[in-house]
Amino acid sequence: MGEKQVIAVVGATGMQGGGLVRAILANPASGLTVRALTRDVHSDKAKELARLGAEVVAADVHDVESLKRAFSGAAGAFCVTFFWAHLSPEKEYAEAEAMAKAAKAAGVRHVIWSTLEDTRRWVPLSDNRMPTLMGKYKVPHFDAKGEADQLFKQLGLPTTFLLTSFYWDNLIHFGMGPKPGPDGALALTLPMGEARLPGIAADDIGKCALGIFKKREAYLGKTVGIAGEHLTGSQMATALGKALGREVRYNAVPPEVYRNFGFPGADDLANMFQFKRDFNAVFCAAREPAIARALNGGLQTFAQWLEVNKARIPLS
Repeated sequence: MGEKQVIAVVGATGMQGGGLVRAILANPASGLTVRALTRDVHSDKAKELARLGAEVVAADVHDVESLKRAFSGAAGAFCVTFFWAHLSPEKEYAEAEAMAKAAKAAGVRHVIWSTLEDTRRWVPLSDNRMPTLMGKYKVPHFDAKGEADQLFKQLGLPTTFLLTSFYWDNLIHFGMGPKPGPDGALALTLPMGEARLPGIAADDIGKCALGIFKKREAYLGKTVGIAGEHLTGSQMATALGKALGREVRYNAVPPEVYRNFGFPGADDLANMFQFKRDFNAVFCAAREPAIARALNGGLQTFAQWLEVNKARIPLS
């Protein structure tokens, strides 16, 4: 057997990167080994990855030299940005630029860039169906990623562009789970109308990325969109109710109401859901569960994910 190829994983203690690290470690026959990049190698999550067998190294996405060192000798790199850590699309673009330049300098042979659509291709800034945010974005955490695609292309990096979907894990970590109303009944609130929301378990993103790394030649230069299922808000509420053993209603609010919910990023997320609603056919077509299943034979449905995770969803 030849020496295993190193895959350097940015954001190794996060949801996408962590899923890939665990997927590689769980597949010793893949011919791959993993280098987990994190700002703090002494965090509990980093120590856990080291215990599982990952090589854990320090790197900061705002420090291109640290990334060059961390990418050195790696055959592949998984690149992801951290919008929700700072809520700045400009910082997110700078993170992508640092990763692209470092991957080029290190001679990485296959980059997976976790990206999203630049929504301004469909909703120009002059289109007032949704407000323009931060002066030049419609959906900041989408648009900056989509804009950064060009960085990887201009540098001639051998890249696969991975379009991800709504994490079902957001129901646990992001405050998006069902909440009790004045009558005590649970309601799932989304500004999606009856449009379908492509969703996926965060761990399955990592497993799909592993599938792409294993089939490098087939996916170089391609855009690959993944989802576990496309479900309406009503279908999600029904599945939640079944898993939780109590009724969950679907509360379909208008995006303009969601924008005013007052939490950080509410306007960004309202515009995001409106984009997914208004361009539902295009958005869903770009994320095919059959493709995700071909990359990851263990792809979970929402019901399967709920069975494992229902007790972790806060209901207050």
